[in-house]
Amino acid sequence: MNKSQESEGPREMEKKGSEKDSRFRAVNFERRKHPRFPLNLPVEYWQAIDSKSHPGRTEDISEGGILLYLPEEIEIGKNLRLKLFIDSGFDFISIEALAEVVWKELSWEDNEEHRIGVKFIDISEKHMAILKNFLNSLLDLKNNPNLDLPPRLLSALGFKTPDPLLKFPK
Repeated sequence: MNKSQESEGPREMEKKGSEKDSRFRAVNFERRKHPRFPLNLPVEYWQAIDSKSHPGRTEDISEGGILLYLPEEIEIGKNLRLKLFIDSGFDFISIEALAEVVWKELSWEDNEEHRIGVKFIDISEKHMAILKNFLNSLLDLKNNPNLDLPPRLLSALGFKTPDPLLKFPK
Protein backbone atom coordinates (compact mmCIF):
# COMPACT_ATOMS: atom_id res chain seq x y z
CA MET A 1 0.00 0.00 0.00
CA ASN A 2 1.46 3.38 -0.90
CA LYS A 3 1.49 6.46 1.37
CA SER A 4 -1.57 8.10 -0.23
CA GLN A 5 -3.65 4.92 0.18
CA GLU A 6 -2.74 4.65 3.87
CA SER A 7 -4.35 8.01 4.65
CA GLU A 8 -7.59 7.18 2.88
CA GLY A 9 -8.97 4.69 5.44
CA PRO A 10 -11.43 1.89 4.70
CA ARG A 11 -14.19 4.03 3.21
CA GLU A 12 -12.70 7.25 1.87
CA MET A 13 -15.16 10.04 1.11
CA GLU A 14 -14.92 9.48 -2.63
CA LYS A 15 -13.50 12.94 -3.15
CA LYS A 16 -12.40 11.79 -6.58
CA GLY A 17 -16.05 11.19 -7.52
CA SER A 18 -18.98 13.54 -7.90
CA GLU A 19 -19.76 16.08 -5.19
CA LYS A 20 -23.21 17.03 -6.45
CA ASP A 21 -24.95 16.69 -3.09
CA SER A 22 -23.36 19.04 -0.54
CA ARG A 23 -25.23 17.36 2.33
CA PHE A 24 -22.75 14.51 2.13
CA ARG A 25 -19.61 16.31 1.11
CA ALA A 26 -17.14 16.12 3.97
CA VAL A 27 -14.66 18.82 4.72
CA ASN A 28 -11.42 17.02 4.04
CA PHE A 29 -8.42 19.32 4.08
CA GLU A 30 -4.96 17.85 3.57
CA ARG A 31 -4.11 18.06 7.28
CA ARG A 32 -7.26 16.23 8.40
CA LYS A 33 -6.82 12.61 9.41
CA HIS A 34 -10.55 11.81 9.17
CA PRO A 35 -13.26 13.19 6.86
CA ARG A 36 -15.86 15.43 8.48
CA PHE A 37 -19.60 15.11 8.00
CA PRO A 38 -21.84 18.18 8.27
CA LEU A 39 -24.43 17.17 10.89
CA ASN A 40 -26.57 19.17 13.28
CA LEU A 41 -27.06 16.83 16.25
CA PRO A 42 -27.77 17.46 19.93
CA VAL A 43 -24.95 17.16 22.43
CA GLU A 44 -24.61 17.59 26.19
CA TYR A 45 -21.34 18.68 27.72
CA TRP A 46 -19.77 19.11 31.14
CA GLN A 47 -16.67 21.01 32.14
CA ALA A 48 -14.44 19.48 34.80
CA ILE A 49 -15.51 22.18 37.28
CA ASP A 50 -19.23 21.70 36.64
CA SER A 51 -21.37 18.70 37.58
CA LYS A 52 -24.38 20.00 35.62
CA SER A 53 -24.67 19.25 31.92
CA HIS A 54 -25.28 21.96 29.34
CA PRO A 55 -26.89 21.63 25.89
CA GLY A 56 -25.07 22.27 22.66
CA ARG A 57 -25.13 21.11 19.07
CA THR A 58 -22.76 19.77 16.48
CA GLU A 59 -21.92 21.39 13.17
CA ASP A 60 -19.76 18.59 11.84
CA ILE A 61 -18.39 15.30 13.09
CA SER A 62 -15.48 12.99 12.35
CA GLU A 63 -13.82 10.02 13.99
CA GLY A 64 -11.30 12.45 15.44
CA GLY A 65 -13.50 15.19 16.86
CA ILE A 66 -16.45 17.53 16.56
CA LEU A 67 -17.17 21.15 15.68
CA LEU A 68 -19.52 22.32 18.43
CA TYR A 69 -21.78 25.30 18.93
CA LEU A 70 -21.98 25.97 22.67
CA PRO A 71 -23.71 28.72 24.67
CA GLU A 72 -20.50 29.65 26.49
CA GLU A 73 -16.86 30.26 25.65
CA ILE A 74 -14.49 27.46 26.62
CA GLU A 75 -10.74 28.02 26.78
CA ILE A 76 -8.34 26.14 24.50
CA GLY A 77 -6.80 23.17 26.33
CA LYS A 78 -9.83 22.58 28.58
CA ASN A 79 -11.35 19.11 28.69
CA LEU A 80 -15.07 18.50 28.19
CA ARG A 81 -17.11 15.40 28.84
CA LEU A 82 -19.48 14.97 25.88
CA LYS A 83 -22.61 12.99 25.23
CA LEU A 84 -23.53 12.98 21.53
CA PHE A 85 -27.00 11.80 20.52
CA ILE A 86 -27.43 9.84 17.28
CA ASP A 87 -30.79 8.79 15.85
CA SER A 88 -30.90 5.00 15.46
CA GLY A 89 -34.36 4.96 13.90
CA PHE A 90 -36.12 3.76 17.02
CA ASP A 91 -34.45 5.91 19.65
CA PHE A 92 -31.43 8.08 20.23
CA ILE A 93 -28.14 6.33 20.95
CA SER A 94 -25.68 8.28 23.05
CA ILE A 95 -21.93 8.28 22.54
CA GLU A 96 -19.81 9.47 25.44
CA ALA A 97 -16.29 10.80 25.16
CA LEU A 98 -13.73 13.02 26.78
CA ALA A 99 -12.59 15.75 24.43
CA GLU A 100 -10.07 18.58 24.47
CA VAL A 101 -10.79 22.05 23.10
CA VAL A 102 -8.20 22.59 20.35
CA TRP A 103 -9.52 25.83 18.85
CA LYS A 104 -12.27 28.38 19.28
CA GLU A 105 -13.67 31.29 17.36
CA LEU A 106 -14.17 34.63 19.01
CA SER A 107 -17.80 35.69 19.31
CA TRP A 108 -18.46 39.39 18.80
CA GLU A 109 -21.96 39.39 20.28
CA ASP A 110 -22.96 38.44 23.82
CA ASN A 111 -25.86 36.10 22.97
CA GLU A 112 -24.29 34.16 20.12
CA GLU A 113 -23.25 30.55 20.23
CA HIS A 114 -19.53 29.91 20.40
CA ARG A 115 -17.84 27.75 17.72
CA ILE A 116 -15.46 25.34 19.38
CA GLY A 117 -13.37 22.56 17.85
CA VAL A 118 -12.67 19.52 20.03
CA LYS A 119 -10.65 16.37 19.52
CA PHE A 120 -11.46 13.09 21.21
CA ILE A 121 -8.88 12.16 23.83
CA ASP A 122 -10.76 9.28 25.48
CA ILE A 123 -13.60 7.32 23.89
CA SER A 124 -14.42 3.68 24.53
CA GLU A 125 -13.95 1.12 21.77
CA LYS A 126 -17.71 0.46 21.87
CA HIS A 127 -18.61 4.14 21.41
CA MET A 128 -15.98 4.61 18.68
CA ALA A 129 -17.44 1.60 16.85
CA ILE A 130 -20.92 3.13 17.08
CA LEU A 131 -19.61 6.43 15.73
CA LYS A 132 -17.71 4.74 12.87
CA ASN A 133 -20.77 2.66 11.93
CA PHE A 134 -22.93 5.79 11.93
CA LEU A 135 -20.52 7.73 9.72
CA ASN A 136 -20.18 4.74 7.37
CA SER A 137 -23.98 4.59 7.12
CA LEU A 138 -23.88 8.17 5.82
CA LEU A 139 -21.57 6.98 3.05
CA ASP A 140 -24.02 4.17 2.30
CA LEU A 141 -26.81 6.74 2.06
CA LYS A 142 -24.76 8.77 -0.38
CA ASN A 143 -24.16 5.70 -2.52
CA ASN A 144 -27.73 4.38 -2.23
CA PRO A 145 -30.19 7.26 -1.63
CA ASN A 146 -33.18 4.87 -1.69
CA LEU A 147 -32.37 3.36 1.71
CA ASP A 148 -35.21 3.37 4.25
CA LEU A 149 -33.97 5.76 6.94
CA PRO A 150 -35.66 7.34 9.97
CA PRO A 151 -37.27 10.73 9.26
CA ARG A 152 -35.32 12.39 12.12
CA LEU A 153 -32.03 11.30 10.57
CA LEU A 154 -33.09 12.47 7.12
CA SER A 155 -34.10 15.81 8.62
CA ALA A 156 -30.73 16.14 10.43
CA LEU A 157 -29.03 15.52 7.08
CA GLY A 158 -31.05 18.31 5.45
CA PHE A 159 -33.54 16.20 3.52
CA LYS A 160 -37.13 17.35 3.24
CA THR A 161 -39.30 14.56 4.60
CA PRO A 162 -43.02 14.19 3.90
CA ASP A 163 -45.34 14.71 6.85
CA PRO A 164 -46.65 11.23 7.73
CA LEU A 165 -49.87 12.78 9.10
CA LEU A 166 -50.79 14.24 5.73
CA LYS A 167 -52.69 11.80 3.54
CA PHE A 168 -53.12 12.51 -0.10
CA PRO A 169 -56.17 11.30 -2.01
CA LYS A 170 -55.52 8.38 -4.33
